[in-house]
Amino acid sequence: MIKINKMESIVLKNGLKPTYNLLRLTYGIVPIVAGLDKFTNILTHWENYINPSIGSMLPFAPNTFMMIVGIIEIIAGVIVLARPAIGGYIVAAWLTVIALTLLTGGIYLDVAVRDLVMAIGSFSLARMARLSLPKANFV
Repeated sequence: MIKINKMESIVLKNGLKPTYNLLRLTYGIVPIVAGLDKFTNILTHWENYINPSIGSMLPFAPNTFMMIVGIIEIIAGVIVLARPAIGGYIVAAWLTVIALTLLTGGIYLDVAVRDLVMAIGSFSLARMARLSLPKANFV
């Protein structure tokens, strides 16, 4: 483990602050926007992304399923904004599940890869938030 003095710690905190805030806002706002769009389908037709084998097992319409997904995404985004140390892990797990679902369905492989990369970013946000740095120094 590398020891750093107090001055180096302050410089590190100040250098990380803009990156941390950018990640927090990105992984907070994007799930909220995507979640809201599950009700409007302005960005895309979300039902197309449902793995066909999962879609056939749903006890309700795919549109209803996507609305439930939208609510979960909105909640996850709010958690990221309020508690990034927890929300970052939630969004990372959510994106990983989505990517694995797309991969197993053999559809939208480009989106699956993108979601895995985004999951790494969200995981990184959670790790940054868990650093033993006072919260007030990051906001």
